[in-house]
Amino acid sequence: MAAGSDNPSLIVHATAVRLGPRAALIRGQSGSGKSDLALRCLGLARSVLAPAPMELVADDQVCLTRVGIELLASSPAPLAGLIEVRGLGILRVPFHAPAPVVLLVDLVVSGGVERYPDPWPTEIIMGLELPVMRLAAFEASAPLKLAMALERQPWLGDRT
Repeated sequence: MAAGSDNPSLIVHATAVRLGPRAALIRGQSGSGKSDLALRCLGLARSVLAPAPMELVADDQVCLTRVGIELLASSPAPLAGLIEVRGLGILRVPFHAPAPVVLLVDLVVSGGVERYPDPWPTEIIMGLELPVMRLAAFEASAPLKLAMALERQPWLGDRT
């Protein structure tokens, strides 16, 4: 629990990026491509499929705080605005936090991605049910797929 707060929180080993008002929590084993995927998301050009720039929320460690019906992601203060870039080291980049998490992204090998996930699997974190997207981090299209999932929110159907 955060000091001086009535809102429950926890720190998880993950990376978080946001597109507009929505964030995705990227999870996976060490070396699975969390930071690499986030870096490529930051460099994703605006397009019809990704109409807003993607921004870093947190890399390596993400603080999750439940506030009402939202799960907010932020970076622990010492890591704010830092991202690990393999081969270059720890770099400072613009970041935007806190951000409401609306999607969990589990990194898997290419063959672990369903062609048509229907319905989307879900997981409960801190009492909130969130959709889970399985994504192969090192596929060239992975950043765009993540942006499209955040932009279109297919798991919400007509509720958007």
